[in-house]
Order: sequence, then structure tokens, then C-alpha cells
Amino acid sequence: MKIAVPRMGNLSLIIRDLAWRLGLETVETPVFSEETMEIGSALAPEFACLPLKAVLGSFVQVLELGADTLVTGGGHGPCRFGYYGEIQRRILEREGKSFRMVVLEPPSVGIKAFHDSLRSLLPREHVRLGVLLNELARTMSKVVVFDKLEKRAMALRGLETEPGATDEALAEAQGIVSGAYTRKEIEVARLEAEERMRQVPVDNARPYLRVGLVGEIFVVLEPFFNFDIEHWMGRRGVVVERAVNIADTVVPMGRNPVFGYTEQAVAQAAEPYLSHEVGGDGLLTVGASVIFARRGFDAIVHFLPFTCMPEVIAKGVLSRVAAELDVPILSLSIDEQTGRAGVETRLEALLDLAWSKRKFVRGLAESRARA
Repeated sequence: MKIAVPRMGNLSLIIRDLAWRLGLETVETPVFSEETMEIGSALAPEFACLPLKAVLGSFVQVLELGADTLVTGGGHGPCRFGYYGEIQRRILEREGKSFRMVVLEPPSVGIKAFHDSLRSLLPREHVRLGVLLNELARTMSKVVVFDKLEKRAMALRGLETEPGATDEALAEAQGIVSGAYTRKEIEVARLEAEERMRQVPVDNARPYLRVGLVGEIFVVLEPFFNFDIEHWMGRRGVVVERAVNIADTVVPMGRNPVFGYTEQAVAQAAEPYLSHEVGGDGLLTVGASVIFARRGFDAIVHFLPFTCMPEVIAKGVLSRVAAELDVPILSLSIDEQTGRAGVETRLEALLDLAWSKRKFVRGLAESRARA
């Protein structure tokens, strides 16, 4: 088998590590491009949300590169994502493609369900649950390190004194961690990688904004669809933190080790505004926005694919969050027609508003102090 998986944030790094551990051969999925979207949009239903179209287009591309087994994720709750694997399979078969589709249930839903769906991909010697759990534990520990390094980079870009220093350090740090195999090696690599990130020269006295990123995980994590907002913000002196990460999705029991708030804590934060699960990342979007607001963030950017039902619900709730917690929230609906210029114009307006609000609050505090 030559296996391919969709791109999404650090997922390719994770799959590469797990495939090497389990003796699987993979084909690298091409990065998303205009061509990818043209292929996917032509084949998918018109009102399907962006992730279905994007992944469908990338599956066509990777099949042409020699892949014969496509692996995609399952889903749970009231979100259409759980149907996408079957829809994509039928569309690709209609187009005459020859392949095998495997839908993996995420480990966060249950290790047994994940193991059952993974069994058909594994060489015979690795089918036992105990072996799989040990290899998964090692890979997941690397996943957490990768995502925490990215989180650190998002905090550094807005403060770096040498343009590009953060990206250079991040690439070196990721390379250090990629070569680690055992638990001990991963821990040693983590310490070395964190030390490399500490070497990035920063100006902590420089005024900066803090902006939180929330929304549907695919659009939040993939630079092609969010117009590389993390770098765009960093170049404008913004410290960025996002609420969704690959590690938080795959690590079981809702611990969210990278975001730092458990699913229970997120639900409690969201409860005054949204008291039940709506599927996808909808509840997380609301809960994380409340958490960011309470932590004093200057603004929040909410990304959602056009027609995404859970995020449309969240968008309606966020207007109340913004009003009651006094934080600017910009919701950006993304599809294959969305243009960079329009998005960047709205982001610039958001940052202008955040700077103006900060100056007003500071002036108000100073006038009160003088009085």
C-alpha cells in the first residue's frame, strides 16, 4: 500500500512519524494551491463546505502521484464532516479513480475505535493493541512538542528584532524533534528545541497586540486558506494564540495540552452563551473566545468555512460575547472565491480598532489617576 492523508497543520509531520514506526509507506500530499481548489470545486457539490472541496482536490492530485490508499478522518456529533469520507469515495469512483478509502476514527473519540479502523492498514506484527498504544503514545508526545513549538513561534513573531529569526529557529527546532524516536530521545529533543526558540532575539518593551484565533480547525491551521494570518499578524507586531491544534484533537480525554484548557473548562466558559454541543469546533469557538476575552486579548479572529453549520451557530453567539465582554471579534467566512485583499483589509481595520481601544483605555486610566 502507498498511503496518503489530507494536509492539515502539523498532521503531515505526525503521519510521517507514525508511518515510520509501523512500517507503512506514504505518499506526500501536495500543498494546497489554486489548482487543488479548481479540481475539488469542479467535482464537489456546490454548497459543500471548503474542507470537502479542498481535500477532494488534494486526493485527486495524490492519486496521480501513485497513492493507492486514501486515509481520512471520521467525525462525531452534528457536523457533516463525518459523511465526507463516503462522499469523497463515491465522487472519486464516479471519476474512474482506482483506490481504497479508509476512514480513521480519531483517538480522542476512543482508542478501540481508532485501532479497529487502523487495523487494516497495519502490518501483521503491529496489529496487537498493546504495540499500537506504545507507538501512538510516543508519536502523540511528539505531536504535543511540535504544536507547542508552533505556539511559541506565534508568540515570538510579533516581538522579534530580526525578521525571519523565529521561522529559522522553528524550522531547526522541528528538525531536532523529528529525529527523536524513544521517549527519552523525545524529551531531550524537546529541551534542545525549546532552547533554540529562546535564542530568538526579541524586544519585550515594544508595544504589541494580542489576538486569538478561533474557528473550524482546517481553515485555522492551513495557511493557504487563512492567508497565512499568523505571519501576517506577526509582521504587524501582533502576538497570536490559537485555540485549535492538532495535538488537542488527537490526544484523548479532552485534555487539550497545547491550548491549555480542558474540554470541560471550555464548556464552562461557553455555558452562559452556548450550553450544548453543536458539532465540529463550534463549542470550542465560543468557549475559547470567552477565555481569550477574560485574559485581556485585544481582538479575536474567527475563521469559518462558508456553509459550515457549527461555526455559523457559533458566529451568531459571538456577537453577544463581543458586546458583553467588550472585545472586537471578526468572523471571516472562507470559500474558494475568497480573496486575499478583502480579508487583509478587514484584518487591518480590526487591528486599527484594537489599537484605538487600547489607547482610549490607557487615556481613561491616566485621567482617572490624575483625578
